[in-house]
Amino acid sequence: MENVSRARRLISWASVFALLNLAMAGLALPLRGADNDPPPGFTALFNGRDFSGWKVPEGDGGHWKVIAGAIDYDAGSQAKGEKSLWTERAFGDFVLRVDWRIKETPYVNPNIPYILPDGTHARDIHGKEMRLALPDSDSGIFLRGSPKSQINIWCWPIGSGELYGYRTDPKQPPEVRAAMTPRTQADKPVGEWNRFEITVRGDRVTVVLNGKKVIDDAPMPGVPAKGPIGLQHHGGKRDGEWVSPPSLLQFKNICIRELEK
Repeated sequence: MENVSRARRLISWASVFALLNLAMAGLALPLRGADNDPPPGFTALFNGRDFSGWKVPEGDGGHWKVIAGAIDYDAGSQAKGEKSLWTERAFGDFVLRVDWRIKETPYVNPNIPYILPDGTHARDIHGKEMRLALPDSDSGIFLRGSPKSQINIWCWPIGSGELYGYRTDPKQPPEVRAAMTPRTQADKPVGEWNRFEITVRGDRVTVVLNGKKVIDDAPMPGVPAKGPIGLQHHGGKRDGEWVSPPSLLQFKNICIRELEK
């Protein structure tokens, strides 16, 4: 019996030491802020509760909404004109952080191109562009009020982060189109949260996705010097069926650090 009691005491003390070690390890971990609480030096663009500081499309019908601390969109805006969501303020040079996730991909996109590292599309032996059919949703972050300077969010194999408006513009020189092509695919699976850190200075843009640099100091010829930031609407239905990739997304932790000239 004495040996049993001694063993129990040893187990008890071992449990105490284990709990103390866990507690000390927890103290060593950096404290993580709550959602929509901006880090030092940044200003929140979304407060997690409502659309203060944003322009909801007129006649939207409640399709842009706030759910559980995130901006939620179902791609069904009833606005007759602009359907995307824009900040009220305009910005020049900045570092922007945005967390986003694709909720679901009910539409199969039959026209996803096979994109090469130089931004061009691969072709078969007959010279025809190669296309893939994959589940897809589509949105993006508009910079300085310009749809052309859009950081894409989608399910393409090339990955999110590219600037489609520049990459596909035949008037742009090859080096610009190549610079707008993601250097790597850094997206997390559909349903999981991703983080963009987008740096805009002058007419140059750098995009980091989930800690990986996908666009590196790429030029945006002709980009406005200042403008609002937008969350893109995309997609539509016909007879109750999606006819293009919808913006079935959520956004949170949207914050900005403005840069001096």
